[in-house]
Amino acid sequence: MPEPSWTVVVPVKRLGAAKSRLRGALPGVPHEELALALAADTVRAVRGCPAVAEVLVVTDDPRVAAEVTAAGARVVPDPAGGLNAAFRHGAAVAGPRAAVVGLTADLPALQPAELAAALRAVPTGPPGVRGFVADAPGTGTVLLAAPVGVALEPRFGVGSAGAHAAGGALPLRGDWPTLRRDVDTAADLAAAARLGLGPRTAALLGARAATAPG
Repeated sequence: MPEPSWTVVVPVKRLGAAKSRLRGALPGVPHEELALALAADTVRAVRGCPAVAEVLVVTDDPRVAAEVTAAGARVVPDPAGGLNAAFRHGAAVAGPRAAVVGLTADLPALQPAELAAALRAVPTGPPGVRGFVADAPGTGTVLLAAPVGVALEPRFGVGSAGAHAAGGALPLRGDWPTLRRDVDTAADLAAAARLGLGPRTAALLGARAATAPG
């Protein structure tokens, strides 16, 4: 049976406001460059997943828009109103006949095969059921998937894993370390580096290491 074709919605804030807890994580590297690299590597990995038909990046940042368009994604203007509003808008653009995934933009170690495995694990029944993947600590959400005809109903934010479960979404239990490893802090970035970073983020860490005092 062929894999379903998913539309993946990835909201990205304006780079100056994105990933505020990571500010200063790489001394000497402009914060906007790091935020852009995280998003670029996330989108690159999603585009490499055979289960994904389209990537919709919801953003108003022109540098993000140029980067992800070159990578094959479609840019959707941010409606304002926060992360969940961006996810809902992307899902609405995808349309009622699309199977929609909401994915965070801070997964620089993501491997396409792990994303494909997670999407294969999304339940096909009972009707109306969504699936979600919790982050590495288990309290947040990195992925929320809604099959065709099911509303995405995103509840991203603090404690989102519990919020999604309370809303009827089922946790997907696979061992997908690169999918679960979102990056909010310098410690998260180091953990992602141990898994293997995408090229844009790896280049920034490499440049930082090359210029660090010996």
